[in-house]
Amino acid sequence: MSDLPREAAARIAAARPGFNPRVGLVLGSGLGPVTDGIADAVKVPYDDLPGFPKPSIAGHGGTVWLGALGGVPVACLSGRAHYYERGEAGVMAPAVRTLKALGCEVLFLTNAAGSLKPEAPAGALMMLTDHINFSGANPLIGEGDHDYGPRFFDMSDAYDPALQDALRGAAERLDITLHEGVYMWFNGPSFETRAEIRMARVLGADAVGMSTAPECIVARQCGLKVAAVSMITNLGAGMSDEPLGHEHTMAMAKEAAGDLTRLIVAFLEDYD
Repeated sequence: MSDLPREAAARIAAARPGFNPRVGLVLGSGLGPVTDGIADAVKVPYDDLPGFPKPSIAGHGGTVWLGALGGVPVACLSGRAHYYERGEAGVMAPAVRTLKALGCEVLFLTNAAGSLKPEAPAGALMMLTDHINFSGANPLIGEGDHDYGPRFFDMSDAYDPALQDALRGAAERLDITLHEGVYMWFNGPSFETRAEIRMARVLGADAVGMSTAPECIVARQCGLKVAAVSMITNLGAGMSDEPLGHEHTMAMAKEAAGDLTRLIVAFLEDYD
């Protein structure tokens, strides 16, 4: 696996010579429209990139978009694969490491998540300030590859404090309510039970989901700063009468996508 990110980065660089992205974006369920704002976009299918996943879930594409968003050169991953799709916690590791190999400084993660805070209902945005890995897995389990960072590394600032401040400022300027909280990563693909939601709240989680944490772990190992925002698509099981399902997730993600797109652009406009 050690050469796959560099091989993928070389193919991406060949598709757009001289392009040097500074920020990598990973788009969660229903966030494909973010790519509509990328200027002078060049697209590279995941199928052309060694080590990149083949997403199998509706709402996840499978394309790298290269261009400018908010005036900043970005590499946007439209589509992610999940641990539950193939039982590999590190399924996104080659893609994240490719962003590092391309020269990105920041990884901006997005997802659709369930809220454990009644004041952050479906349609809200929540900036992640930390995460709890409740999956029992880790994307770095195995022999280890020191080419991408140390075997043991600090996760105390998993989500960069300065980037959090920048997101708060962007949300304030746009008059967007940006909730904050801790994300708990579950394996999926089943949604959480009522008892699991009660447990998650006791343990200090504010949102639950099936992605993002493993990508953050990989990114921090290789030195990328991380920011993350969840689109809230539902309250956790037992907190409302709303039935849970992927169709509902996609519908609610579509409602929140407009505000998140504006927030991402405003964040990038001030990025230096």
